[in-house]
Amino acid sequence: MLVKLYHGLLRVSTRILLLEDDALFGESLVDLLDEEGYEVKLCVNGQDALDTIYEMKFDLYLLDINVPLIDGISLLRDLRESNDTTPAIFLTSHKDKETLQKGFLSGGDDYLTKPFDNDELLLRLGALLKRSKKDEPINIGEFSHDQVHNSISYQGCPLELSKKEYLLLVLLMKYANSAVTKELIYDELWNFNESGSDGAIRVYINRLKQLLPELSIQNIRGVGYKLVF
Repeated sequence: MLVKLYHGLLRVSTRILLLEDDALFGESLVDLLDEEGYEVKLCVNGQDALDTIYEMKFDLYLLDINVPLIDGISLLRDLRESNDTTPAIFLTSHKDKETLQKGFLSGGDDYLTKPFDNDELLLRLGALLKRSKKDEPINIGEFSHDQVHNSISYQGCPLELSKKEYLLLVLLMKYANSAVTKELIYDELWNFNESGSDGAIRVYINRLKQLLPELSIQNIRGVGYKLVF
């Protein structure tokens, strides 16, 4: 059930780099993540991973430590020194504190010790992606998001939005031109002790449309909504 809390995120195209030199294990992880809607690039050595990262932008790194050419810790340290802040999770058979400490000091955000439970991987991965996306500045067209003051401006003028209208518009802006599932909207707008509904979501969607006729918000039947730019 817990994995379903992040199901909305999985519908949105998210690109992951997987560094794993065990081909069989790597392919099994690719299959797992692919089934959950992630786009995964598998690299079998650190140099291949580094070259791929220079060519493509990723939303998250899954890094084995003991791999050929450039180990996972050294790779991430080099990326952090070049101001790459992409979230990273180490997948390792190491259990000693020294190696784990090196991993975190190199810029790692989390780690899983092999063998690990697939559901735990998905939970940690989803949580880290969610936190990182909340930190991303959003500027789309003539809309800009001020994270310090929790406000959205259109053509330089702050919009008068209720808390849930604000949260919904931020969510739609983050995933502009991609479908945002109702599950993700529920998770973002309502706490566990609150009860949301499809009708309530429609009310907030219609309110945004009335307030900003320039917005093109599409209803994706059976899935959710999409802000089109």
